[in-house]
Amino acid sequence: MSANIGEPLTIDDMARTAMYSKFHFSREFQRVTGVSPRRFLSALRLQEAKRLLVATGMTVTEISHRVGYTSVGTFSSRFTSSVGVSPTTYRQFGGFTTQIRTESQPAVREGRSTTLRGEVRAPVVGDLGLIFLGLFPGRIPQGRPVRCTVQARPGPFVLEDVPPGSWYLLGHSVPKALGEQMMPDQQVSVGSVGPIEVRPDVPVLPIDFRFRARRTLDPPVLLALLDVRSEAVWRGEVRDLAV
Repeated sequence: MSANIGEPLTIDDMARTAMYSKFHFSREFQRVTGVSPRRFLSALRLQEAKRLLVATGMTVTEISHRVGYTSVGTFSSRFTSSVGVSPTTYRQFGGFTTQIRTESQPAVREGRSTTLRGEVRAPVVGDLGLIFLGLFPGRIPQGRPVRCTVQARPGPFVLEDVPPGSWYLLGHSVPKALGEQMMPDQQVSVGSVGPIEVRPDVPVLPIDFRFRARRTLDPPVLLALLDVRSEAVWRGEVRDLAV
């Protein structure tokens, strides 16, 4: 996929390369990565678009064609819905976003809300930097999370007023060593828990969340990373930013 990012790849093409039948390939790919081959390919294309936007002077139209889109309008719409900002805005802010908006949810009836409460655990070696946790309907961190929180360090976390449904708790780090531009998934640690079944009759769900280094077969982090280049964050004055 990565070597042919701009080609019109089909499931048949991929299965033939892997020397599997189309159906066996699709089942095994989803078992290993957690998403379908088509969704993984789409995520890789947008990840490459993120890289090109901050690392090159190519126009948005040129980038859309480079990553396999025939329509710049479709590309811009897909990029915006997945990353959270338009391609132009993403480039303007060097690969970051100033805020992460959550999906609007109906008001939770009094006494019927669910709270996710747990502990974020980090790898033994290294500093995660700023930590993002969000609830998503699928295994790829894209679009608006249902609920999310941002923390300055590992430790306890709380997500309140979580609506009923089946959700994935996905997380990524934003390391302090970054410069003025964010290269997609550079030094990013990730983690996931799910599916988490949230029911209105269960007021509190305990979650143990562990981070690890991102692997090749992990779906890309498509959501634009929060801009954390503020002295308050670096000094540790901002401990928890609930969104």
